[in-house]
Amino acid sequence: MWRSLWRSIDRFSPQYFKYLLNELREIKVVDRSNREFAIDILQSVVEVVTYGDKHDPMIFEYFMEYQVMAEFLRILKISKKSRIEGPLLQYLSIMIQNIESDHAIYYCFSNGYINSIIMHSFTFEEGDLASYYVSFLRAVSSKVNRDTLCLLVRIEREDVVSFPLYSEALKFAQHGEKMIQTAVRALTLNIYNVSDELVYHFITTPPVSKYFSDLMQNIREQCLHVDSILQAEEETFPYGRTKKLHAETEKVVDDLYYLKDLLSVGESQLSRSVLQNLLSFLVLPVFLPLPQLENSGSSPSIVTSLYIVSRLIQIISGKSLINLVTTVMLYPYIELDMKNFTRANGADESGNADSFASYVSQLGGFVFTNPEVLGSETMSGSKYIEILMSCTSLDDGSMSIVEDDQCTKRGGILSYILSDNPCVMLASLFLLFILMDSKDLHYMFVRIIESHVMVEAKLIDALLKVFISRSEGSVQMQLETGWLFRNMLALKMLHLNDGAIILFKTSYQQSHEQFQKELDGCWFDYIPDTLKDEWESCRKALGDSSYKKDPVFALELAIHQQRNNGYTGSSSSVAWQKMVDAVKVYILHIHLKAFILKLDLPGKPIPDLADGPAESGTQRASDHWSANFGSEIPLGSAFPCRIAFSNAGIRDIYVIPVARGKSGKLLLMEKHPFRTQRGVVIAIAPLAGLCPKIDDDHPTWLHLQIREFDKKSKVGRTEACLSKKTNQVSDGRWTLGFPNAETCMTARAMIVDERTKQRSFVEKQISPLHQYDTIELLADN
Repeated sequence: MWRSLWRSIDRFSPQYFKYLLNELREIKVVDRSNREFAIDILQSVVEVVTYGDKHDPMIFEYFMEYQVMAEFLRILKISKKSRIEGPLLQYLSIMIQNIESDHAIYYCFSNGYINSIIMHSFTFEEGDLASYYVSFLRAVSSKVNRDTLCLLVRIEREDVVSFPLYSEALKFAQHGEKMIQTAVRALTLNIYNVSDELVYHFITTPPVSKYFSDLMQNIREQCLHVDSILQAEEETFPYGRTKKLHAETEKVVDDLYYLKDLLSVGESQLSRSVLQNLLSFLVLPVFLPLPQLENSGSSPSIVTSLYIVSRLIQIISGKSLINLVTTVMLYPYIELDMKNFTRANGADESGNADSFASYVSQLGGFVFTNPEVLGSETMSGSKYIEILMSCTSLDDGSMSIVEDDQCTKRGGILSYILSDNPCVMLASLFLLFILMDSKDLHYMFVRIIESHVMVEAKLIDALLKVFISRSEGSVQMQLETGWLFRNMLALKMLHLNDGAIILFKTSYQQSHEQFQKELDGCWFDYIPDTLKDEWESCRKALGDSSYKKDPVFALELAIHQQRNNGYTGSSSSVAWQKMVDAVKVYILHIHLKAFILKLDLPGKPIPDLADGPAESGTQRASDHWSANFGSEIPLGSAFPCRIAFSNAGIRDIYVIPVARGKSGKLLLMEKHPFRTQRGVVIAIAPLAGLCPKIDDDHPTWLHLQIREFDKKSKVGRTEACLSKKTNQVSDGRWTLGFPNAETCMTARAMIVDERTKQRSFVEKQISPLHQYDTIELLADN
C-alpha cells in the first residue's frame, strides 16, 4: 500500500528512490515466494537511476551512498533457484546502456562489482540465461574506453593478467545461437577499438590468443562443410543442394566480414596476429592442401578453395593480405622469374634490383615469424618454403594442366587456368581477375602473371571453347564465361588474335543457328517477349565490371556440372527451356561482339510492336480472335470433324485456326443447339505448338500436340526441364477425324498457313537483330 502511495506521489523522486533501496536491502534471500517482488524492485531501481542520470544528480548521490551495484551483486548471490539471474542481468544491461554521464559510468565500473557479476557461477543450461548474460557483457563493453578499461582488468608487473569481460565472452564465441555469436563479436570489436597496448598484448598472447586460431579453424571447418555439400551425390537435379550451399556460404561470408572488422581496427599488433592466423590456419591449409602441408583432417576441392580465397580477397582486401596471398599462389614462379626481371630491368621502380626479391622474401616469411601462433604440431616456416618451392608444375618454363581429381600437388594458381574442367578454369581466372583489378597488387606480381598467363593464346582458346562446346557446360556456365571474357578484355588481360577471332565467329554462328531453329519450335511466338526480358538483364550482367561479383557462381557451376548435360524428353516444358537458353546464348554473343567492335547497343533493340490485324484480312480472323471458352461465334468457314474426349466420348465439332500478329490459336466449337450458323467454343489450343500431322494409316485423322506447360510458372521450371527424375508436364494430344482425306488435308494446310503468318510476324519483330550478324569481326578490333 505504501509503495503504491509513493508511486502516486512521484516515482522518480530521490525520496522514493531511497525507499526502493531500503526495500531492496530488506531482502535477505530470493526464492520463488518473493521472486516477483524482487524483480519489481530491481526494475524500479533501474528506471529511477536512468531518469536521475539525466535529470536529478541527487539520485546518483544516493546511488553511490547506498552502493547499488553491491546490492545487485548481493541479490545475485542470495538467489536460491529463483531464476532471477536473467531479469537481473537484463535490468543491469538496460541501466548501463542508458547511463550517459562519465562519472556514473566510472562509478558503476569501480570496486570490482562488474567483474564479480561477470565471474558469478551461472547455470547456463537453464532457459535463455546465456543470451541475457552475453547481452550484459556487450552492454558493459559498449561503455569501455581508456578511462574505464583499467577498472575491468587486473595488472601485475605492467602486464594484464586477468580480463574477465573478454575471457568470459570468448567462451560463447562458437555458441549455437547466431545472436549470441554476433553479440560476442561486437563486444570484442568494442574492446579492440579502445587501442590499449597492454590489452593488445594480453589478447595476442597464449592462451588468450587461441581465440584467433580457433576462429580460423572454425571458418576452415565451415569451408569443408561447404565442400561436402558441393561433392554430395544426388540423382535428382540438386536445386535443394544449391539453396543449402548459399545458406552455408553466407555463414563463411559473415565470418570474413568479421575478420575485415578486426583488421580495420588499425592496430599493428592485432592485425599481425590476425593475418598470421589467417595465413597459417586458413589460406595455406585451404588453398594449398599439399599432402605434406596437411596437419589434420581433409582439404576442400580446388573449386571450393578458389571460391574461398576469392571471397577472402573481395571482402577483406588490403595491400598486405592481397600480396601475401599472391606470394603463396605464385611462389613457384617468383624464383623462376627473378633473374629475368633483374636482367631486363636492372632495377625495379624503387631503383633497387634486389628490392623485389627482398619484398617477396618478407611477404613469404611473414606467416612463419610467430611459432606460438603456428603451434608445435605445424612444421617450421623453412619447411613450408622448401615445399612451396619444390612443388612447381613448371618443367622448362612451360605451363602444365592439372586435373582436380588427379592433383597430388599444387604449384600455384597458374596450374589451373588451362584445366580441362571448365569450373576449375573459370574459378581460377576469376581469382586472377580480382587480383589484377586490385590497386594493391605489387606491380612485379602483375608482371609475373602477365608473363606466364596473359600472353598465352591457350587461355583465350580455352575460354572460347566453352562457348563452342555447349554440351560441356550449362548455359549459366556460358554466361559466366562471357562475363569473364568481356571484363578480362576490358582489363587488357586478353588479346584477340586471328585464331581467337575464328573461334569466336564459330561460336557466334552456332548460337545464331540454334536461335534460328527455335523459330520452327513450339514456342516461337514467345521469342520476342523472351528477347526483351533477357536483353537488358544480359547487358547489365556483362556490363558490370566490378569484381564484387559473387564468386559463388563457381560452386553453382560445379553442382550443375555433376548432372548429365543436355535436355531430356520432348515435352513443351523442355522445349520452353531450350528456347529460353538459345535466346540467352544468342544475346550473350551479340553483346560480346558489340563490345569487341565498340558498338553502343540500345537498351531495346527489338521494336515494341503491338499485334496488328491478321494478314489474311478475312472476316474469319476478326470475328474469331476475341473468342474465349464458352463464347458464341459464327461457324463461318470452320471445318466439321469429330473428336473423342476421354470424359465426354465422341463429339461432333467444328475447328478453325486463327492468327493475329505473333499470337495464334485453334478453336474447337460445337454447333449451337438452336442457332445452326453459330457455334459455342468448347476448347482452345495455342497455334504455335500444334505440329499437325496426318495419320499414315488413317488419312482422315489429324494428330495435334497441345502445349500444356505453363510458361508463367517460375517455380520448378528448370527442374522439370533438366532433371531425368522429375515428372514432366505431359502435353495434350488431340486426334481430329474428318469426313474425308481431302478435308483433312485442307484443314491441316489452313493450320500451317495461319502458323506461317504468325511466324512471319515474329520474324519481322526480331529482324533488327540481324544487323549484328553481318558486321565483320577482325583481330585488329
